[in-house]
Amino acid sequence: MTTLTTTNGTTGTGPAQHTDTLGRAIRLGISRIGYELKVYARQGDSVFFTFLFPILMLSIFAVAFSGMGNLGAAPDGTGGISWAAYYLPGMIAAGMLLSGVQNLGVDIATEKGDGTLKRLGGSPLPVISYFIGKIGMVFLSAIVQAGLILLVARVGFNVELPTDPNKWLLFAWVFLLGVITSCVLGIALSALPRSGKSATAVVIPIVLLLQFISGVYLQFTMLPEWLQNFASVFPLKWMAQGMRAVFLPESFATLEQGGTWNLPWVAIIMGVWFVVGLLLTRMTFRWIRKDT
Repeated sequence: MTTLTTTNGTTGTGPAQHTDTLGRAIRLGISRIGYELKVYARQGDSVFFTFLFPILMLSIFAVAFSGMGNLGAAPDGTGGISWAAYYLPGMIAAGMLLSGVQNLGVDIATEKGDGTLKRLGGSPLPVISYFIGKIGMVFLSAIVQAGLILLVARVGFNVELPTDPNKWLLFAWVFLLGVITSCVLGIALSALPRSGKSATAVVIPIVLLLQFISGVYLQFTMLPEWLQNFASVFPLKWMAQGMRAVFLPESFATLEQGGTWNLPWVAIIMGVWFVVGLLLTRMTFRWIRKDT
């Protein structure tokens, strides 16, 4: 039978108490975001490979291919877009994946290995508070990262950014859904490494492979059809496609698989992977490894 708080001060377990417990957990999680950001900023390798890497790659590709002329230019060489403009959406999508999957996959696995999660498990900190701190850190760092990529593209390489508000609305929902999906997948993936030391060796190759087959570094339709179909199972291909719909001219939609931006499927595939990530996280996340 449900016990309620009475006038004599006895405690209860009714709906009001559950609501207060959830509210406290959310407040604790929000307060941890600042702590997680500080820890992240102190990890030079993580900052480079998850925060600065997409910016560096955009700069390298833009400079390396600058002498090849614009993509989609007319026979007389006019029109088209620069290589920096072409690679911009892919680098933003890669940054979303790195911020969530790679950052959290390595970070949480490392915290399991060094005993941090075991200590937190023995504290009053709820699991949801821990997740809010991690995901909040990823969201804030991903927003800053995307802003820096756009700034480098605009100022450094004179890339014209969209002026249509609908394009920025599209950017907002693709970005938000992409980052939260990457976060839950990163948390789920953190259960795969056997130790903190092996985390980077397990997570980074997976993330790097996805970038090469998902249209980040290579034009997607240049890949064999079987590899296109394989890459289409995973969310990064759709994150990159959604970002190309934001930043590339409509004429470039013909270069996509199927010849359109296919935005409904962008939302569906990322939504499916979000649910899959939640289920895997629910089944696999523990404060300590079962085999320890």
